Amino acid sequence: MELQKYAMPLLNGTMQALSEYQNKVVLIVNTASKCGFTSQYRALEELYQKYRDQGLVILGFPCNQFGSQEPGGNDEIATFCQKNYGVTFPMFAKVDVNGSDTAPIYQDLKAEAPGLLGTRNIKWNFTKFLIGRNGEIINRYAPTTKPEDLEEDICTALREG
Repeated sequence: MELQKYAMPLLNGTMQALSEYQNKVVLIVNTASKCGFTSQYRALEELYQKYRDQGLVILGFPCNQFGSQEPGGNDEIATFCQKNYGVTFPMFAKVDVNGSDTAPIYQDLKAEAPGLLGTRNIKWNFTKFLIGRNGEIINRYAPTTKPEDLEEDICTALREG
């Protein structure tokens, strides 16, 4: 996964080169504010606080493609994440993760790490991709996989760097 080839807008509109995250362990998550899994923001933030100094970065990509569970604009999403969950990890502007307007990073993630039975589509909010310092995708996790259940894989990836 060549992060250096992507630049995407953050929620505040600032373009962010993903090359900044090269040589880090990266957890990419498609998020939504009105989803049954929204409370995962809390555990994601806890992982980020616990491991960011060791090289973990979490990248949140809001998406409104599943049950219209992310209807707000970027400012509303930012306020929600900060007020309700204290999110400090990078949150990007809304993206599509499926269909003809799929963000390029998600095209590549799905191609390199297909889901169950080889499916390429993202099934729901809070699908997670863990990428090692070497840029290789370590694993793709289902929305039902709790962030805290990724801790062992994250620690292993951090040690391997």
